[in-house]
Amino acid sequence: MSSNTPVNPAPAVDYFTPEQLVAPGTFFPQKEGEVAPKIFQPLKIRGLTLPNRLGVSPMCQYSANSKFEATPYHLIHYGQLSLRGPGIIIVEATSVSEVGGLSPQDLAIYNDEQAKSFKPIVDFAHSQGGLIAIQIAHGGRKASGQPLYVHLEQTADESVGGWPDKIVAPSAIPFREHGNLHTPRALTIPEIKTIVKEFGEAAKRAVEISGFDAVEIHGAHGYLISEFLSSTSNKRTDEYGGSFENRIKFLLEVIDSVRSNIPESVPLFLRFSASENSDVEGAWNIEDSIKLSKIVIEKGVDLLDVSSGGNSSAQVSRKSLVRSNVPAHLPFSKAIKEAVGDKALVSCVEGLHNKPEEVNQYLEDGLFDLALAGRGFLRNPGLVWEFADKLGVRVHQARQYQWGFYPAREQIQELIKRTEELKVKA
Repeated sequence: MSSNTPVNPAPAVDYFTPEQLVAPGTFFPQKEGEVAPKIFQPLKIRGLTLPNRLGVSPMCQYSANSKFEATPYHLIHYGQLSLRGPGIIIVEATSVSEVGGLSPQDLAIYNDEQAKSFKPIVDFAHSQGGLIAIQIAHGGRKASGQPLYVHLEQTADESVGGWPDKIVAPSAIPFREHGNLHTPRALTIPEIKTIVKEFGEAAKRAVEISGFDAVEIHGAHGYLISEFLSSTSNKRTDEYGGSFENRIKFLLEVIDSVRSNIPESVPLFLRFSASENSDVEGAWNIEDSIKLSKIVIEKGVDLLDVSSGGNSSAQVSRKSLVRSNVPAHLPFSKAIKEAVGDKALVSCVEGLHNKPEEVNQYLEDGLFDLALAGRGFLRNPGLVWEFADKLGVRVHQARQYQWGFYPAREQIQELIKRTEELKVKA
């Protein structure tokens, strides 16, 4: 082959970055017949095919500008992750409403300009062969809080850009009695209908303007949807409160709104807390979650993103949930996967970043379908490479990173040749 082989530019952006011949993080067999460990086997979700089963969990970065738009910080943060081959990146909780942000520094997507601010991030991820989703949310009684690096549980007042008098929830119940978060105002039914519509409009912008590959509804951790689900935070006596069927009504309407505003080919994820991790009477539990899971699947949810806690100040710590070094959420993910079977995909999050052999075995055993890591990727953006190394296999790297990694130069030349031949045939 000639040494003057052309390097084609990636088609997704208007500046030069080399076209990725194979998505980073894709299994790269070293000998004929080599089978990838389960974590490096592709995962199909509706119209997407993930190159592997290790994804980046959504993590708030508290770095939005005063208009709640993404900034160069987010481009760098998510961009450097996309270079290293996770199966999918899920962008942090992004508010669908003007008063739904978790803090004055959180991202939002309730207008077109905010949606446009994500496009450079999405385009860059696509230029590197990556997949990227967005998590859309409403903070409910936890809205207008302080960033994690300021205070874990304190309302942001007007002096720092907060909106304490506009915090809303299913019922006027504070997260913690005599705590530092404001008591919310109970939503009216017309306001609930407005928020349902806002979720759908946000999803539409995320796909049509920003270009995200998938949408995740945030229904966990004590935010608005989670508050509606639990009778500890939902004391309503109308159609949105009381019975299990009434308490899940808001979520089901949100799912309908989102699903109807995105193409059939776009996957829909739902993150929810499988348990409040609390013994308080009426607290949401795993039995409720199993029942809910079967219902939302019929509504068009493709992946159940299982977490726990966040809605009760009386919850036990996550550390106390861990038994025999088993990840805290594994029992929940396992129970839900057993209940739904092949009707939906299930993910597991937390505690999955430092034991590749165990995570792969959980996948092999069918306890869940996708491993999501948060802090693991913050500590080590090359977590996918580390997993591959520890499992004794190779994965494709971004072409810019061919500095003694895999594949080798000679193999890259062969990939270029095959790619050019396929283009000619097409």
